[in-house]
Amino acid sequence: MNAGAPASLTRHILFYGEDIPPSEPIELRAGPLSLFFDQADVRRIRLGNHEVIRRIYVAVRDQYWNTVPTRLFNLRLEASPSSFCLTFEAEHVQKEIDFYWKGSVEGDSAGTIRFAMDGEARSSFLTNRVGICVLHPITECAGRPCIVEHVDGSKETTAFPLSIAPHQPFMRMRSISHGVLPGISAEMCFEGDTFETEDQRNWSDASYKSYCPPLEIPFPIHIQQGKKVNHAVTLTLRGAEPKVSEAVGEPILAVASVPAGQLPSIGLGMASHGESLAEKEMVRLGGLHLGHLRVDLRLSQPDYMAVLDRAAAEASALQSSLEVAIFMSDAAAAELQHLVQILNRTHPPISRCLVFHVNEWSTSEKWIKLARSHLSTYNPETRIGAGSNLFFAELNRRRPRPEALDFICYPVNPQVHASDRTTLVENLEAQGSLIESGQQLSSGLPVAVTPVTLKPRFNPAAAGAVATPMPEKLPANVDVRQMSLFAAGWTIGSMKHLAEQGASSITYFETTGWHGVMEREKGSPLPDVFRSLPGSVFPMYFAFFWVGEFAGGSVLPTTSSHPLKVQAFGFCRNGRKRILLANLEASKTNARVYGLGDSATVLRLNETNAVEAILNPEKYGPLPGDAYATVDGGLKLELLPFEIARIDFS
Repeated sequence: MNAGAPASLTRHILFYGEDIPPSEPIELRAGPLSLFFDQADVRRIRLGNHEVIRRIYVAVRDQYWNTVPTRLFNLRLEASPSSFCLTFEAEHVQKEIDFYWKGSVEGDSAGTIRFAMDGEARSSFLTNRVGICVLHPITECAGRPCIVEHVDGSKETTAFPLSIAPHQPFMRMRSISHGVLPGISAEMCFEGDTFETEDQRNWSDASYKSYCPPLEIPFPIHIQQGKKVNHAVTLTLRGAEPKVSEAVGEPILAVASVPAGQLPSIGLGMASHGESLAEKEMVRLGGLHLGHLRVDLRLSQPDYMAVLDRAAAEASALQSSLEVAIFMSDAAAAELQHLVQILNRTHPPISRCLVFHVNEWSTSEKWIKLARSHLSTYNPETRIGAGSNLFFAELNRRRPRPEALDFICYPVNPQVHASDRTTLVENLEAQGSLIESGQQLSSGLPVAVTPVTLKPRFNPAAAGAVATPMPEKLPANVDVRQMSLFAAGWTIGSMKHLAEQGASSITYFETTGWHGVMEREKGSPLPDVFRSLPGSVFPMYFAFFWVGEFAGGSVLPTTSSHPLKVQAFGFCRNGRKRILLANLEASKTNARVYGLGDSATVLRLNETNAVEAILNPEKYGPLPGDAYATVDGGLKLELLPFEIARIDFS
């Protein structure tokens, strides 16, 4: 920890937002395959550098699709250099749900891996899913041929979807196999239930998921106390004997010399805590050169006019425009007429409107047309967009006609299905897939990603009003990692994938508070749980600051040999070039960066200076950094855990 830092801000809090070290995964081998075991999950089964299976795990979901956490105990491991046998016990206990299971994972020297669970319900409860799930990686699988064996014994030669499939591409499965390397395929066999596969990119997960029971069975399912659940999956390599070298090497990153597209407009959401920005907060936000500020207006609620007034005042002070999300009811005609009267009186700086209906998960064309007919009387140039305020899946399944829109929109968050740090990093690459598929389904319309958040803002499957959290517990939509170095690196990775694939605008998080990019002067409402420093900015603030200095510029694409370890976001303007580098791991990483010309300056943010920086962002953000001479346009940097770095070159 930095000398003089407050005692409450430990190294782990800087890294993760809480003073709890993460679990240490166990690295294992099954002949030519390598993998990790972490908290009852098998992860990243690889053949050399080629990922075969992303994850195997047991999911227990309640009737509202909330995931019940896993507690692992009695772990036993026997391992050799080429095989292993691992047994453990696990339980999922939350409210009325109490489910226990014994697990085993075995891997042999031929590269066969078997994951089995023998479970029993220790209570009676409603659930949408109890069983094994298998995740298939998108980079290695998207668009690739596969063979599906169905439960009736028939076989089908097909392919993993290239564009995001709105519905299950594979159903009633007994096994699925796909090519891994020339002459080698991987076969996954399922036991204990009927499996099917969905395209998890619909929820910004970077995987296809094979799961049970199939969704054609009505849910929720009532599980009786004493009910046994026994599932197993077996991965087998077929074909030639693998001769693959070890996956080695430090991350190598390269930045393109030629720009590819314009930087998107980057904005923030208004603070949901409802308080106006203080003068100091306004000054700091002004340094981000925000393109817009998002405000949500629920037209059936009488206080929306005050919300609009506050948004207009803040946008004007920040010299940005407004992204206005309007939520209409069935009385939309009267609501829109009233809204236009207010707009004609106040003239807020609106750049675009997002049109939603409170009872629809994806906006119907009639509401879009109705909104356009009213809003055009205020300003005929107002851009009208629609899609979903929930998930890309809803837009993908209920596609509006492109002729009715100026752009499409949808939100993104990386933890619909899991909340661990590994999952958040893995899911970054899916954000680019959403842009590609969004442009395809809308015949090339601009794509506005709004908002991007760490956690889901709400659960649309939950019945009734959202429960008030217990005292001293954070609301379900707050992530303690918001104020961490990890979140800053994740944000850089998100910007990279969305900007490189051509997003026209991106709205991130909020301005202030525990959903924002900085803490309020009075500090966190729950300082013992959300451990931010009063009046500080969060590390992610600097990612927005450094990108904002290039607002209106162009994107410089980057590549990384190890994107799950280190990512970079590149951009340029008026002859200046910059990349933001992010170490996404909890360990030091040596990274080589190429394409930098003869020299570069580097400004680092890590555990040694983060506290001073977040307390004095006006001083730290514009610092020039240290000068380096490159070798053949390359630079080797040792990055500390979760370090982010700004590299300027020309």
